[in-house]
Amino acid sequence: MKITHTEIYRFSIPMEPFVIATGTMHFAQNVFIRIYTDKGIYGVGECSAFPMIVGETQETCLAMAKDFAQIWKGKNPLEIPERMADLLAYADHNGTIKSAFDMALFDIAAKNAGLPLYQFLGGHKKTVETDMTIGIDTPDGMAITALSYQKRGCRIIKIKLGKNINEDIDRVKKIRAAVGSDMILRLDANQGWSFDDALFALGALHSQKIEFCEQPMRTWFDDRLPELALNSPIKLMADESCYNHHDARKLINSKACEYLNIKFAKSGGILEAQKIHEEALQKGMKCMIGSMLESRIALSANLHFALASPNVVYFDLDTCLLGHLVDPVVGGLTYDGYFLTLSDDNGIGADADEGFLNTCEKWII
Repeated sequence: MKITHTEIYRFSIPMEPFVIATGTMHFAQNVFIRIYTDKGIYGVGECSAFPMIVGETQETCLAMAKDFAQIWKGKNPLEIPERMADLLAYADHNGTIKSAFDMALFDIAAKNAGLPLYQFLGGHKKTVETDMTIGIDTPDGMAITALSYQKRGCRIIKIKLGKNINEDIDRVKKIRAAVGSDMILRLDANQGWSFDDALFALGALHSQKIEFCEQPMRTWFDDRLPELALNSPIKLMADESCYNHHDARKLINSKACEYLNIKFAKSGGILEAQKIHEEALQKGMKCMIGSMLESRIALSANLHFALASPNVVYFDLDTCLLGHLVDPVVGGLTYDGYFLTLSDDNGIGADADEGFLNTCEKWII
């Protein structure tokens, strides 16, 4: 099998403004690709640029996509490690756009095998429940949002923090008072706190029954994560500190956190995500599967991977519920409230809506 050409789309999805510690997003800066082969099979991939975290924009993703597509022309898409090595040899980093290309290869491979991707990866169906994320707002505003999610059946809330330490504490306390003691609350500071602020906040919020806190500090304070983990009464999850399996190994060996958050936009896709999961599995560290602002295309790939990854026990797959104003997807995962379901269609089982694609800027390489 050989790759013949690749279609690249500027896959911008309008959305309600979403605020985290590092910035505000007004639209999902996504890129969608289709990789075609001489066997009549094509694979789909999608990524969502989050420049304030990964340093990639939609423009950089599009530019690199054109180069990557040229590199792969005439090559075998079933040789996934070799194809991803081609991209690494050309450009280090750029994990976000690499994840779209990785995803398309796995889609092709699973379709070629006549299997849904989770089965191709060795997985099995199970019930998956996502959390819902609340962007930064006033404490009262966030409490109202949390209560509205709870009334719609949500049982797990992830609270974005990291703007002001005293307001952050108030945000969490107001949310807990609004939703009661049974709802699961998770925190995500998105690198917004200093070491001292993190230690103070985590101590002050211990009484609020918090499941864990993601990425309390900037990654350049990773050397202090073990100290924070040792002294925090709330368990820590590494997100921006964990891009690849080398990061995972160092975090695990230094006892810097209790959990890891795996995101394709950081890892560069499924292949490296599997390596992160294997590091965690060997040491007994549980993982979350997370996402940026992807549509149900990439989220379907996330879920396929999670169903084949037994150490992934936490799910943050709510991104297309966070204010996407259109759903540009055919097929793919579906939501029954906050429970996720996949079909048994071959491959990822999702594709872009042709009507939406007709409105997108397009390149063929």
